[in-house]
Amino acid sequence: MEVIVGGVIEKNGKYLLVQEAKKKCYGKWNCPAGHLKENETLEEGALREIKEETGCDVELNGICYIAYGNAEGANLLLIVYDAKLINEDIKFDKDEILDVKWFDYEEIVNKMDDKLREKHIKASIINQKNNIIAPKNIVDVWEN
Repeated sequence: MEVIVGGVIEKNGKYLLVQEAKKKCYGKWNCPAGHLKENETLEEGALREIKEETGCDVELNGICYIAYGNAEGANLLLIVYDAKLINEDIKFDKDEILDVKWFDYEEIVNKMDDKLREKHIKASIINQKNNIIAPKNIVDVWEN
């Protein structure tokens, strides 16, 4: 199973999205997110992916979306955090990300369905806006 982690970043009613450069989703907008690395915690992975894709430092406050599914033959688990912006320093790898931009809530919810990579992006932002956020410790970690 692959685990994908990321975050919803809000500032003054706008949400930070990244425009994908990958061939399979070229030009589509997404929350900053990516695959969890081996031996990385969920939170470490989300913080790393957000930093890599936006240049921003954030604090993770809770979980606003969890989904499980199958894409391209792989089982996927997606965890999207509510991320509070600590330091905005937009920079990104242009081989992976085409652009990083702030969007108004109404634009995302009402006008961008065909521009978003997946439906979970809109759902994550709606949950964050409506304060539907589970505490981070809802996901327990155990050791063998």
